[in-house]
Amino acid sequence: MQGFYFQKMKQITILFALVIFVGITTKAQSYIKKETKMKVAVWDTYVTKKDGSVMHFDIIAPEEIKDTIIIYGFGSEYLKTKGQEGQPLTSKECRFCHVRSLHPQWEADIKKQGYFILEMENCD
Repeated sequence: MQGFYFQKMKQITILFALVIFVGITTKAQSYIKKETKMKVAVWDTYVTKKDGSVMHFDIIAPEEIKDTIIIYGFGSEYLKTKGQEGQPLTSKECRFCHVRSLHPQWEADIKKQGYFILEMENCD
């Protein structure tokens, strides 16, 4: 009977320790999420429009995305929405500028499509 009691106490102790560990881990993760802001890279972009004027916009993407083919793809998707598909978008038109903290208004677009476009000039 003592062995049975000892075994049950051991199981309860392990279960209790596991519950405490999971609780602490979950609390730590939520703290990290609140305290850590996503960093984004800003790519300064100037594209000559079909009418000859120059549009200026920033492509804002998670800082981990460093592949220019992906960044240029984001820019090309945006150009299609503006009726400017086919306009050149290369290292001549688009350059890495800096890294900054995520602006809350950009978060939804970045989560949905991977990037945000900040229109600066002549983006009508």
